[in-house]
Amino acid sequence: MRRWVYYSMGLSLLFFASCMHKTETKDDDVERKVENLLSRMTLEEKLGQMNQISSYGNMEDMSGLIKKGEVGSILNEIDPVRVNALQRVAVEESRLGIPLLVARDVIHGFKTIFPIPLGQAASFNPQLAEDGARIAAIEASAAGIRWTFAPMIDVARDPRWGRMAEGCGEDTYLTAVMGAAMVRGFQGDSLNKSTSIAACPKHFVGYGAAEGGRDYNSTFIPERRLRNVYLPPFEAAAKAGAATFMTSFNDNDGVPSTGNTFILKDVLRDEWGFDGLVISDWASAAEMVAHGFAADSKEAAMKAVNAGVDMEMVSYTFVKELPGLIKEGKVKEAVVDEAVRNILRVKYRLGLFDNPYVDEKRQEVMYAPAHLEAAKQAAVESAILLKNDREVLPLQASVKTVAVVGPMANAPYEQLGTWVFDGEKTRTVTPLTAIKELVGDKVQVIYEPGLAYSRDKNMDGVAKAAASAARADVILAFVGEESILSGEAHCLADLNLQGAQNELIAALAKTGKPVVMVVMAGRPLTIGKEVEASSAVLYSFHPGTMGGPALADLLWGKAVPCGKTPVTFPKMVGQIPLYYAHNNTGRPATRNEVLLNDIPLEAGQTSLGCTSFYMDAGFDALYPFGYGLSYTTFKYENVKLASANLKKDDVLKVTFDLENTGKYEGTEIVQLYVQDKVGSVTRPVKELKRFMRVNLKPGERKTLTLELPISELAFWNIDMVKTVEPGDFALWVAPDSRRGEEVAFKVVD
Repeated sequence: MRRWVYYSMGLSLLFFASCMHKTETKDDDVERKVENLLSRMTLEEKLGQMNQISSYGNMEDMSGLIKKGEVGSILNEIDPVRVNALQRVAVEESRLGIPLLVARDVIHGFKTIFPIPLGQAASFNPQLAEDGARIAAIEASAAGIRWTFAPMIDVARDPRWGRMAEGCGEDTYLTAVMGAAMVRGFQGDSLNKSTSIAACPKHFVGYGAAEGGRDYNSTFIPERRLRNVYLPPFEAAAKAGAATFMTSFNDNDGVPSTGNTFILKDVLRDEWGFDGLVISDWASAAEMVAHGFAADSKEAAMKAVNAGVDMEMVSYTFVKELPGLIKEGKVKEAVVDEAVRNILRVKYRLGLFDNPYVDEKRQEVMYAPAHLEAAKQAAVESAILLKNDREVLPLQASVKTVAVVGPMANAPYEQLGTWVFDGEKTRTVTPLTAIKELVGDKVQVIYEPGLAYSRDKNMDGVAKAAASAARADVILAFVGEESILSGEAHCLADLNLQGAQNELIAALAKTGKPVVMVVMAGRPLTIGKEVEASSAVLYSFHPGTMGGPALADLLWGKAVPCGKTPVTFPKMVGQIPLYYAHNNTGRPATRNEVLLNDIPLEAGQTSLGCTSFYMDAGFDALYPFGYGLSYTTFKYENVKLASANLKKDDVLKVTFDLENTGKYEGTEIVQLYVQDKVGSVTRPVKELKRFMRVNLKPGERKTLTLELPISELAFWNIDMVKTVEPGDFALWVAPDSRRGEEVAFKVVD
């Protein structure tokens, strides 16, 4: 019952609960301790708290800096013995005994690696994301880590951008819900518990809109779009109690985020009431010089700290330049004091002053059986069935021989995905291993990879793989991307399968045997040709440690796929950016366009209809947002509104019937989309506002209800006021963003 209520009520309940949590963390005793300690600090000690360094081998040098109070946080130290040794210097040998805050990029698992966040978003299951973050926190905190730089909640609509893998996709609402869940998971029910780690929503803000999908690149997001699309996930994370925030690398409209007073003070502090710690991204303060926003490191430090950055990651401009800037009056010491307050407040809330040391004997939590089982379930729920002609899947008992082919079939490192510093490939279970274990001696498994790795262009193994596969009843082709091909600084202009993987699929298809293509990747790829050549397609965004067993269970029907696309799949790169929640043009496409190969010779200039589409790609995506098949089928009927005329303080109530009309028990992810038909500014054609996971047995039928407060239809209007504008609306209760019957309603004054 708990989960059903959560999904159906969505952010309204989430915001209420999180606001209660935030109120509880306001502790007068903590504030008194912060002020008392701050009053005893020298300027040098204050600046030390604002300085984060990356751990390096020389313990003596680091200890010397810590003893003098010149370091507030250590990044990238994962040995609990070394953590305790450094912490002991800070607590027992420095003048004021201020503990260190030890940080690490723990993005989708520490040792037990879950699917990449984009994969978790495909589950449309916030509880899964929360559980994954909780397990990551338990394992990471056992190594002494009490701060992670996650979740990444950049709305991203360009899959050329490698960091799309690290986020939750293209949708504002889904990203907000999943991001808030991850915050709760990392931080637990109390920050001061030893198994909790401080979350750090990033990158604040707009980084996912980088021009050309190139990392670190500029963005141009007008304030209205920033507030309607990119800021809401961060606001949800703040309301969920996020302890820290990180600035982004990009400049927006010419202002780098690390020096942007509007977002860091006006929005984050003044509008949202955030009282935690803001840290720069890696050297992003100093990089404002390269941006051309600051002449030198001195000006960079001045602009960053005056804008509202509390702690600097590794570029040292604060400790180097702030003393002189304060003497010159360009930075007030009161600004430094406020930054240090924010840092100390987080350290007190984490309980570091009372319990600074990690229990070095807690290492047994790594890869705990319950953690591995949770990671497997996450991989199951994250997988998306894109095609299943003639019900090739699940594989039946009549299948006696399978060919396992492709560079991703037995690539334990690659299936972990991006941002995995601490996962171990020796603990990863690959599809090949899992399939052999699952079928035992009941099914003959022929393994012939064909290609050594995803970028391999050597065709020598392709013919051999096809010849071997021709002896099988079914071919299981595991293709995709190595982990290095997505993530930070790993952007691509070509989203086709790399190397000779296309040729491999084509050769396998020529055998005449059913080809089941399983794609493991960090982004949506342009796989139209390969989909056409395959009988079935299962897409698994890099699934992590237990990806193999999850995929084996799905292929043989021990689990039923339920994942949905968290991002639109383009047919070709030239369509990007392509996303479902776009605004209409004055000449929207009709889906009856004349395409390139159908144009008659000497056609007239206006003969193609003059609407908004590509002559070679048409209007539609390869797969829309929210799309995913199951081994069973679902029927939606009787969508009804309790009232079609509502006021701004009303709650929209939608009832509908959902029936499992197929042969398997399965879970359907019901999606509620809304359109504001006419606004003071143009509005998206559809926006996701609710989703619900519903499990049904074959033949089972349920009457279900979705509720949406009308207040959640508010947007920033032409006067830059957030409001619900009265008028005509439409909604769809649907299996994806492209389907469903339109139902009208009105909002009245």
